[in-house]
Amino acid sequence: MLNTKLPRLVLASGNPGKIKEIQALLSDFTIVPQSVFNVPECDEPACTFVENALLKARHAALHSQLPALADDSGLIVDALNGAPGVISARYAGVGASDQANVDKLLAQMTDIPANQRHARFICIMVLVEHPNDPCPLIAQGVWEGIIADCAIGDQGFGYDPVFWMPERHCTSAELSAELKNQLSHRGQALKQLVALIKNKKR
Repeated sequence: MLNTKLPRLVLASGNPGKIKEIQALLSDFTIVPQSVFNVPECDEPACTFVENALLKARHAALHSQLPALADDSGLIVDALNGAPGVISARYAGVGASDQANVDKLLAQMTDIPANQRHARFICIMVLVEHPNDPCPLIAQGVWEGIIADCAIGDQGFGYDPVFWMPERHCTSAELSAELKNQLSHRGQALKQLVALIKNKKR
């Protein structure tokens, strides 16, 4: 049941895991998925994470008439000139499975030597008070790593099985959910956003 005593914040997503994670850190708000307001899917035509996140946040705010939060995230691989980037979720095509995306990435990286496999997860989070908010809060999280030669681990989702962390000698798919939330790009962006919200309230 929603806590009606706290101000509501619409999340431009229907992902249950994402909602739970964000709610835990934004405890001053009641996080409501945009599906509650029957918000239609928003197009993401931009070539940058920040532009797509802004589009989604403004879209959710417009349809719900409430403050809205959106994120856009993905994997950037240096050797692939930043690919898969903003199309990380559909790298192998619209509706592609996580496995298909990972398989395509590994195929693209076949001849890339170990010292040139650097990559990073990026997450941009945007909070708007209303659809035409001229000064949205924007937070960014970055998680550095290396693309592994093969998939390892069965935790997480997306590219986690091939995102190798040298300092921990494992992939992000081998981390516990709690530790991943502490280290991840999304966890970093959320913490930064919380600080921005607190600073704005002063």
